[in-house]
Amino acid sequence: MQTIELGRTGQQVSALALGAMRMGGDTDERDSVHILNRYLEIGGSFIDTANCYEWWSHPGTLGGQSEELLGRWMRDGNRRDQVFLATKGSAVPVFSPELWDDQGQPNWELARRTFEGAGADTLRHALDGSLRRLGTDHVDLYYVHVDDLNTPLEETLEALHGFVTAGKVRYLGWSNVRTWRLERIRQLCERNGWTLPVAVQQQHSYLRPGASADSASIVNFEQLDYLRAHPDQTLVAYSPILKGVYDSAAKRDGHWLMENYTGPDADARLAALAEVAGEAGVTPNQLVLAFLLQQESPRVLPLIGPRTREQFEGALPALDVKLSEEQLRRLSEAGA
Repeated sequence: MQTIELGRTGQQVSALALGAMRMGGDTDERDSVHILNRYLEIGGSFIDTANCYEWWSHPGTLGGQSEELLGRWMRDGNRRDQVFLATKGSAVPVFSPELWDDQGQPNWELARRTFEGAGADTLRHALDGSLRRLGTDHVDLYYVHVDDLNTPLEETLEALHGFVTAGKVRYLGWSNVRTWRLERIRQLCERNGWTLPVAVQQQHSYLRPGASADSASIVNFEQLDYLRAHPDQTLVAYSPILKGVYDSAAKRDGHWLMENYTGPDADARLAALAEVAGEAGVTPNQLVLAFLLQQESPRVLPLIGPRTREQFEGALPALDVKLSEEQLRRLSEAGA
């Protein structure tokens, strides 16, 4: 597997990151360990988790299962030094029995209203809990998981800088964040000598969000322009294949993720994708990953989150796809 530089840090990480969100939840320990071992086997290094994973699949808990599983896996094979380890804080909801209904289904509306946020004390406790579950004295990358508009940025950034100077965190990142906030973060870091986040983790794929889409989590044209102008921050693209909808028109039809992407522009890009996938001999899902892996401005680091062994293996052919300049141009220029 190829590597890319994280921001302008000099740190090389694998060009395809592995998300462990479902590990310890929807994906049982045996399959999780198999996927993790295979990822290392093919040269992967960048593993992503969060302290809240996967609270919604375990009624009565507030997450930590993914971090605990990764901690066991790293200890069992003495693998900590083989991994560039990322985790996140700020998104755990305040505990309430009302977070789950009688069927064990999560109440997302309540969770989004009561997430713990990025206050200094909250993040300190969150990071210490993550380090304990992961069984390590530091993480390589620590994200603010959900941008917290109710806590002064100065408080959050000073606390995060303290994590770095204490040696608990090597690099910082931010997720689910609007562009104006990224610029404000940059200004405050420059003014106060605080550590600048070098990773921006957002939902990003081949389809482009429609004009009516309004989500802090999805990369838009403005944010792409911002990241082109600031290559010291790498775009880590989660949900790069949008739950696998590219391979199936039936799956796209009515899928909640498609609410932000439907329209003539999406139709034109799907048509171009199908055409080039046929030429390259790969599935549309695989082609999307290959397309993102070959983006130069801004650089994109896709983050896959397979639930099964088959889904993981299904993503790997993308690593060997080399699109021509003409194919990349057709894919990039497609649209209404």
